Amino acid sequence: MADNENRGETFEAGRVPATQIGDKMPGSARNESPTAEYPEVADDVDRDRVRTAVRDREDRDRDDDRDRRGPAGDGAARGFRTLFWAIASIGLVIALVLGAQGLGWLPKFKNPFATQTTDRSAPPLLQSIQDLSRYVPVQGNFQVIIDVQQNQKYIPDFLVNERVLFVAVGDVQAYVDFGNIGQGAIKESDDRRTVEITLPAPLLDRPRIDNEKTYVYTMQRGLLNRIRDAFSNDPNRLQEVYKLAEQKIAEAASASELIKRAEENTTKMLQGMLSSLGYTSVTVVYQRP
Repeated sequence: MADNENRGETFEAGRVPATQIGDKMPGSARNESPTAEYPEVADDVDRDRVRTAVRDREDRDRDDDRDRRGPAGDGAARGFRTLFWAIASIGLVIALVLGAQGLGWLPKFKNPFATQTTDRSAPPLLQSIQDLSRYVPVQGNFQVIIDVQQNQKYIPDFLVNERVLFVAVGDVQAYVDFGNIGQGAIKESDDRRTVEITLPAPLLDRPRIDNEKTYVYTMQRGLLNRIRDAFSNDPNRLQEVYKLAEQKIAEAASASELIKRAEENTTKMLQGMLSSLGYTSVTVVYQRP
């Protein structure tokens, strides 16, 4: 220790003698191991070598994972891509075909499974010809909503129930039957200027249902009604509904002003026709039934 002190060297915990530090400087020929307190620091070459080793290790790990997965993963990916492009190609072809057909570039194809209608009706048979002498001066158009329900007391509607909501459209004509004009119905003055005509009172014709505008709005049936219809269906079920609609329309026509309007129009027609023949006074009288 005395020798060291004579050299001017001192030692402290965690430090390296100055002489050794000098030896560590660049250009020094001495290369001694560092102390445990100061680890050795790698230079740039060592860092590059470490990075290269890490990248190689990562590449080997990826290769090992790919080898463990095997070709199944890549094959599945290729299969999904193939399926996607196949579906896209089919969709494109369908779109092109529909577009070309819509523009009229392709002939129209009929559906081979479409519903076919076969008419096996017999030819109509003329039964009689009837001469009419009616004059129809007015017609009334009507619409009626028929709501008919058939159910049973103390039984729920979902079991036994039959309700029909029916919209009927029809017309009623008011006419004057000129065929019933008897003798003496026309009275003419001597100077042929005045005439009096007696006609039967106008009548209302039977209501006529317009099948193109008439339809069943809704039909409700209970469970037991459906089971019954599955075994015995009644083809004349709606016939009563049609009759009820005709009855309602006839009642509405009777309560309307069709009869009065028919008389007015018939009188105007006869006055205009006879005035053109030189009559100055035309009187029309209607006989009440």
